[in-house]
Amino acid sequence: MPRPPLDELIDDLYYLEGTPPYPRLTLPPMPAALLIVNLGAPFRVRGGTDVETTGYADGCVITTPTRAFEFGYPRPTRSVGVHVKPWGLAPFLPMPAAELRDRPVTLEQVWGRPAVADLRDRLATADGPHEMLTLLEEELRRRLSDTTGLGLVRHTSGVIAATSGAVPIGNLRTAAGVSSTHLTQRFKELVGVTPKRLARTYRFAAAVFAIDPARPVDWGELASDAGYFDQAHFGHEFRAFTGLTPTRYVEVRRRFLREHPGHVIDGWSLPAD
Repeated sequence: MPRPPLDELIDDLYYLEGTPPYPRLTLPPMPAALLIVNLGAPFRVRGGTDVETTGYADGCVITTPTRAFEFGYPRPTRSVGVHVKPWGLAPFLPMPAAELRDRPVTLEQVWGRPAVADLRDRLATADGPHEMLTLLEEELRRRLSDTTGLGLVRHTSGVIAATSGAVPIGNLRTAAGVSSTHLTQRFKELVGVTPKRLARTYRFAAAVFAIDPARPVDWGELASDAGYFDQAHFGHEFRAFTGLTPTRYVEVRRRFLREHPGHVIDGWSLPAD
């Protein structure tokens, strides 16, 4: 867990090294953003509606997605990264988050080539993962900037998260004392999506994490518990977010469990091939 004030922006920092379980992994949308500093061979990402994958040598930044992303990892792979709260990238971006919606960009495009080259050099020569993560945290603290509207978006997003997306957006606007237009604009600038879209993502994530692939799934009950109108609504949302039906998703998760029991990344990522 990062130290204050980063703890209000970041969920965790991580170090990844070794051989991934599959050459390509699909990451369904989640209520989070991602920053990766690559230290190995380039990896490839296909995001949003892109047909082709794009290579990333220095790293990449991904704001809160609305569609699944496909990652192609080199073997072996080596990187450090940050799982960021939906609003957490805003203080580190030189552009509105909406410009990056479902469009990964290189870390160089965000921080500039000299700064990224220096950071990668320091990380590559650090004395182990702990020092690397400390260096990355210090870099983030140094780059932290004041961001207009961050308090409003953070508080409102926190209510959305606490209710797993079940709170009416009109109630949030009223409680915040701002217009719907103002709230939506701030969310687009700092999160990249509207409050309604973020609520949909939180609801979808809650439903997915409620699935135990090792057991039979009562889809009607799961859909109801997650706040969907009915099972058909749930199935439509599931396909919109992942490109898969709920039953196909469980089949793929079960494949992961069979082939890589107990793997650290099981639970969200899916084999893409």
